Amino acid sequence: MSTVWIIVLIAVVVILLAAVFFVAGPGRRGGGRGLKRRFGPEYDRVVAHHDGDTKAAERELDERVKRHGSLELRPLTPETRARYVDRWAAIQEQFVDSPQHAVVEADRLLARLAADRGFPAEQQYDEQVSALSVHHADKVQGYRRVHRVANTDSSTEQMREAMLDARELFETLVSAKPADSGRHRPQRADDRHGRSHAPWSLGRGHHPKGSGA
Repeated sequence: MSTVWIIVLIAVVVILLAAVFFVAGPGRRGGGRGLKRRFGPEYDRVVAHHDGDTKAAERELDERVKRHGSLELRPLTPETRARYVDRWAAIQEQFVDSPQHAVVEADRLLARLAADRGFPAEQQYDEQVSALSVHHADKVQGYRRVHRVANTDSSTEQMREAMLDARELFETLVSAKPADSGRHRPQRADDRHGRSHAPWSLGRGHHPKGSGA
């Protein structure tokens, strides 16, 4: 075989290896370490769900990246963004008098917002969470918590904490630009509008009116 053909074959092999590397995606490079770095606390949660079986957990996370890793955020118009921010503010205020109704509305609003940003439809809760975990692994647990308390009997304190966690994901989704991919923590949505919502600065000793606590 001539030297020229050897060089050509080496070049082809290098190109193929590079293609495999880039197709694998940032979440799967480096195997388990890459997945752990990408998913953070979500990685530990999935490992625990699989009773410590890291290989099974990594297969699940790897599949999530394959399904949702290429998802791109759809932009919100300024008017739509303002409507979401105003609606969340109203839900926060509603929490003082009716915490259970507020968490139900927060759960629905998050589902609708995620769908508007390009995540799976709001009726597909499991797929929404799966996709959100790929792009917002550090905040998706807040959505799980508010969804759980919205559908179970929970204490006022549990609902309050769930709303606080869910608010972080809401702020990210409502203000992130398509190129952000959840990499930067956005400025608080209500701060940009000059709002301050008292119910969320109250200490644990406060019991909302009508909570029965």
